[in-house]
Amino acid sequence: MTLNPALAGADTRPEPGAPPGPPGWTSAAWPIGASMMSFPGALGDGTRLTDASAERWRPALREVAAAGFDHVDLTDSWIRPGDLTAGSSSELLATAAEFGLAFSAISVTRQSVVDPDPDVAEANLQYSLRTVEGAARLGIGVVCLGLHRPLTEQQLRAQWFWHAPGAEDPDDAAVRRTAVDRFRRIGERAGELGVEISLELYEGTYLEAARDSVEFVEEIGLPNVGLNPDLGNIVRLHRPVEHWEQMLETMLPHTNYWHVKNYFRDFDPATGAYFTAPAPMELGYINYRRAIEMALDAGFAGPICVEHYGGDGLSVSALNRDYIRRILAVKLGE
Repeated sequence: MTLNPALAGADTRPEPGAPPGPPGWTSAAWPIGASMMSFPGALGDGTRLTDASAERWRPALREVAAAGFDHVDLTDSWIRPGDLTAGSSSELLATAAEFGLAFSAISVTRQSVVDPDPDVAEANLQYSLRTVEGAARLGIGVVCLGLHRPLTEQQLRAQWFWHAPGAEDPDDAAVRRTAVDRFRRIGERAGELGVEISLELYEGTYLEAARDSVEFVEEIGLPNVGLNPDLGNIVRLHRPVEHWEQMLETMLPHTNYWHVKNYFRDFDPATGAYFTAPAPMELGYINYRRAIEMALDAGFAGPICVEHYGGDGLSVSALNRDYIRRILAVKLGE
């Protein structure tokens, strides 16, 4: 797997007059994976889907293929690739191939390596390392990690979990340094296996602000560790936030993977109230036509994962995929 040249320090901006984007890629070929967060990770009897047979994996993969996807973003809330045996990994690949599907990336969710409980933090570190090894077995080139922790009881009761306060990383230089050191350890192992690590922009963590996220990755100092500028995680918050365009501009030189989703966002200055709710990409607050143009101009060449919360998330994700391909076709000059 070839590392994103932007992370290796190369000048990836196109020559004057040349179309942007990675050489040889087309709008139809760009890997856009369906997030699997719309599908449960356990059977009715409580058995983890990870531990179930391939027969139990087929229904979700069939639905993804029927929605027109050719790539799956292997979200670990569905199946945990770090906990699959070598034999199960082969079965998963074969089952996906039955439906013409390939895996574009792995997204690890809510497994902070600096959880306040040291035993949990260590377990999450070991799980992250296993996931990198699982990615190598599956031939997946990118693993996305973050510092966000499990939802709180208050968040679980809210209509939308971002309406309630979640866990936050402490303002503690030693804890932050530990996070940097642990991600560096994961990144070193990933580098040995030809895998990239992407760290997710997320509220309440050391990766919440764009500039802080860049400094975090620069401290790690590995060419295969970059950023996932998941702008939706920030613009949905009910408070003032950095403008999405500024966040993206700051993070793009280090971006190797991208979660994309959008939200309606409104603010009433008379009351100070904010309103946000999930939206299809082309209808929401973030102008993804401009965002994709910025990414291509910066040399972005990584896989994209389409996400959506609420309702029929898979169908909205499929709409988002088609929207992205239309924009890519124009921007790539096809």
